[in-house]
Amino acid sequence: MEAGRMVFRGERVALYARVSTSEQTTENQVLALKEWASRNCEGEPQIYEENESTKKTRPVKEEVKRRARAGELDAIVFVRLDRWGRSLRELVVEIEEFSKLRVALISTEDNLEFNTPAGMLHIHLLSAFTEFERALISTRTKEGLARAISQGKTLGRPKGSRKKVRRR
Repeated sequence: MEAGRMVFRGERVALYARVSTSEQTTENQVLALKEWASRNCEGEPQIYEENESTKKTRPVKEEVKRRARAGELDAIVFVRLDRWGRSLRELVVEIEEFSKLRVALISTEDNLEFNTPAGMLHIHLLSAFTEFERALISTRTKEGLARAISQGKTLGRPKGSRKKVRRR
């Protein structure tokens, strides 16, 4: 064990592996996560494998998050950031949430540990990029609307397209 390196109690660590389709396997991810655990955990961590996940349904990830929010976990470990989150925005929100709960999010291949000062710097950098991305999208949307108006296009719903029933 390296000097100064944090050692986790295995039962309080979730190893999370995810693939998107049934043709893929989590086997390589699980092997890498077990290797990480052998160096950083005392005891056996719980392995969570998500297969055929979609953007809207990731029940295994939701279970890991529930356990973390309940104070049952000290760390959630995954091989790469893209295996935990599907968008930069999702990553930033969850990293900030679990940081406040003092649950370490650790990406082994990216060599990122969000429970360290360097990890906190990464959170702030990711947040800055997320803000920048949102501002760019907003600017492009406004430019597109202005162009459409200048070309004489009518924005919004076509007249008469709405049901005559009054909304509540």
